Parts: sequence; C-alpha cells; structure tokens
Amino acid sequence: MTFKELVENVAKNCDCTQAATTRVLREMIEQVAGALADGEEVQLTNFGTFSLREIKAREGRNPQTGEKIQIAASKTPAFKAYPGFKKRFK
Repeated sequence: MTFKELVENVAKNCDCTQAATTRVLREMIEQVAGALADGEEVQLTNFGTFSLREIKAREGRNPQTGEKIQIAASKTPAFKAYPGFKKRFK
C-alpha cells in the first residue's frame, strides 16, 4: 500500500477529506521522527514501539576490490510490533 492509498482509505473510513488526512499522517510521521531524533521511543498502544537502534562500527569489504574497509557506527529506526498486533498475522 502506498502513502496515497493509505490516505484514500483512511479518509474514506473516517469520513474526512483527503487533504486533512494527508496533513494528519504527515504530522504523525514528523512527530515520530522528531521524537526518535531526540532519543525518545514512541509507543502506540495496540500497535507497537518505534525506537532507534545502534549499529556498531565494524569491518567490511569493498565488493569490487576485496579491500578491507571500516564501516562507521550508525543509528537506524526500528519498529517492534505489539504482541496483540502480531497475532493478527498468524
């Protein structure tokens, strides 16, 4: 499902305009991203938790030359689904 399809479905089911739904969904994404950037977790009851995961620095290889390279530590967003939400897919 694309963002556009999500907007259309939510707008239809909530009897809202697509423009209003788009603003709400974009703002939700911004709020989640901002909280993660501030080092916070975002917990959405009955859905899941968004957090940042640390990836340690490690050694890798350049696939073209085989030369060893250092890959810097980084952070990446992660999502852990709420157990009740996961049960819907078994």
